[in-house]
Amino acid sequence: MSWVWLILVLIVGCAAGGYAGYTYRKQATETKIGRTEEYAKHLYDDAVKKADEYKKEKILEAKEEILKAKEEAKAENAREKAENRREKEKADKELDERKNEVLRSEQRMLQREETLDKKAANLDSREESLANKAEDIRKQQEDVEELIRKQQSELERIAGMTQEECKQIIVDRVQKEAFRDAAAMVRDIEANAKEEGEKKARNIISLAIQRCAADHVAESTVTVIPLPNDDMKGRIIGREGRNIRALETATGVDFIIDDTPEAVIVSAFDPVRREVARTAVEHLIMDGRIHPARIEEMVEKARREVDNLIREAGENAVFETGQHGIHHELVKLLGRLKYRTSYGQNVLKHSIEVSQLAGLMASEIGANVQLAKRAGLLHDIGKAVDHESEGTHVTLGGELAKKYHESPEVIHCILAHHNDIEPQTVEAILVQAADAISAARPGARRESLENYIKRLEKLEEIATSFDGVEKCYAIQSGREVRIMVKPDDVNDDGMKVLAREIAKKIEKEMEYPGQIRVNVIRETRVTDYAK
Repeated sequence: MSWVWLILVLIVGCAAGGYAGYTYRKQATETKIGRTEEYAKHLYDDAVKKADEYKKEKILEAKEEILKAKEEAKAENAREKAENRREKEKADKELDERKNEVLRSEQRMLQREETLDKKAANLDSREESLANKAEDIRKQQEDVEELIRKQQSELERIAGMTQEECKQIIVDRVQKEAFRDAAAMVRDIEANAKEEGEKKARNIISLAIQRCAADHVAESTVTVIPLPNDDMKGRIIGREGRNIRALETATGVDFIIDDTPEAVIVSAFDPVRREVARTAVEHLIMDGRIHPARIEEMVEKARREVDNLIREAGENAVFETGQHGIHHELVKLLGRLKYRTSYGQNVLKHSIEVSQLAGLMASEIGANVQLAKRAGLLHDIGKAVDHESEGTHVTLGGELAKKYHESPEVIHCILAHHNDIEPQTVEAILVQAADAISAARPGARRESLENYIKRLEKLEEIATSFDGVEKCYAIQSGREVRIMVKPDDVNDDGMKVLAREIAKKIEKEMEYPGQIRVNVIRETRVTDYAK
């Protein structure tokens, strides 16, 4: 039983302890809440007090600002009143000065009116005397005119001609003498100018030619490829000719394998194709493996190498002439001219020479050297594509230059270098002259005898096809055609028209290097006999 009581005592003690803890905790919480409420009320009171103080401070500051603004307004009004007063005093002073000035002006005007009245009286008296004198002069003039009329009538009666007829005779005589003197003076001036101009031109051209030394290489239409031995011919031909057929198909040229020892001849009108074929065959000989698949590979490699050579040739031409900034496509087209010939003359070398000659002549006469050199280098650029496109190389060259943003001056020089259009600048004429000089150098161009004779015959045939032509001779290797006309059928003005028409027909119907001079001669002979 003792342990039961012990348990009960423990239970009762625990309950009493829990109640005491609960009571203590409740009292502590209530105490804490009370302190918090007192603290919050204290904070609220402080905030209200500070707000009232802040409100009073702001009200005081606003009142001070209002007072300050009022004082400033009063001061500003005082200043404005003082300024207005000063301005009024100044205006009154100016008004007084103006009144005084007006009074003085009125006094001066009165004095001037008195003076003018006196002068008017004097003028009236003078007018009366002048009117009398004028009447006397008029009467004297009428007497003189009457006397002159009588003298003219007497002179006309003695001479048997009227005054107008005499005037016309004198005017005609003076006019004829003036025309004769003017014609003689014009002939002298033209002769002197022509002599001096030709002398100066010969000097400039000779200096330019002396300072420009260029190579002249006559290109052919065949290329010879050396072989290490004659056995290589059989390997190039291949079994049943398959290798040589593959070569001709891939390159577009003709291979001539004959009895020539240790040599193969490549024949084609296109120099680029010949160069590709030559390079491909040399690579095949060095490689030793010659069969259709290898041939196609080597031909493609040779094409890439030739493209590089073309680009390098164009860059070298640009560097040699000092013309930088040319579009890279034009540079490539310049390189293609290395494998283009005109009458046997290498077009790229011809273009470089024309550039140098035009630049030298431009420096001699004070023209634009860089423009002349650039136009000379690009003047035949159309020949790089004339076998691919329709049109003359002049038109194609102008279109290419315009496409790749060359200046209008360069384009004009290109279009005018064969007189397709009339040259309008000194540089265009210099490019024409340089082109003719380069083409006319001994050995620069070549023609077969048959073509040469046909060209001369065609020149004479065109000239004699016009009415009024009596005789015609093609001279100076076809660079001049000399035409004698019938003086009764063609007058001096008609000579110019005839020369122009013949030149136009030559340009239209013929192809020729350089320029052809059309020289029309009219000779008048008068015969009489002394008896």
